[in-house]
Amino acid sequence: MKTIAPETETEAEESDFKPLTPEEAQAWRSRHPPLSVWKVVASQALVGVLVALVAWLLTDSALVGWSAAYGALAVVVPAVLFAQGVLRQKVSSDPRAAMVGFFGWEIAKIVLTVALLVAAPWLVPGLNWVALVVSMVITMKTYWVALLVRPGVRKTD
Repeated sequence: MKTIAPETETEAEESDFKPLTPEEAQAWRSRHPPLSVWKVVASQALVGVLVALVAWLLTDSALVGWSAAYGALAVVVPAVLFAQGVLRQKVSSDPRAAMVGFFGWEIAKIVLTVALLVAAPWLVPGLNWVALVVSMVITMKTYWVALLVRPGVRKTD
C-alpha cells in the first residue's frame, strides 16, 4: 500500500491561484451575464404547459393533460414562492443569516410542494399519477437546460 506524504506548509502556501484584477473581473462579468431567476421560472412554466399539451394530445385524454398540468403547477408555484422569498431578503453582512433565510425558503418550497401533492386527488378528480410525476420531473429539470443554453457558457469538446 502506497502512502502519500503530506504537503509541507510551504507547499500548501504555494498555490496556482491568482486573484483577478478589477479589469479582469469586469471582463469575466461581461462574458458571463447573470441568469435571471424569473427567466428560469418562466421557462419551467412554459415547459409545464407544453408537457401538459403533449400529454393531452398523445393520450387523447383531457384527464391526463390536467394531471400533467397539475404536476407542472406543483413545481412552478413553489419555485415562484422560493424566488420571491430569496430575492426579497435584505442583503446581510452575516453569511449565517443569509444561509438560514435560504434554507427557510427552501423548506417552505418543499412543504408547499408536498401540500400540493397531497391535495392533488381532491383537486384533480380521476388524477393520473404517472402523468403528474412525469410532468413534475420534466418541469423540474428545465433549469438545467436554462443553465446550459445561457450566453457565455463555454462548451467542452
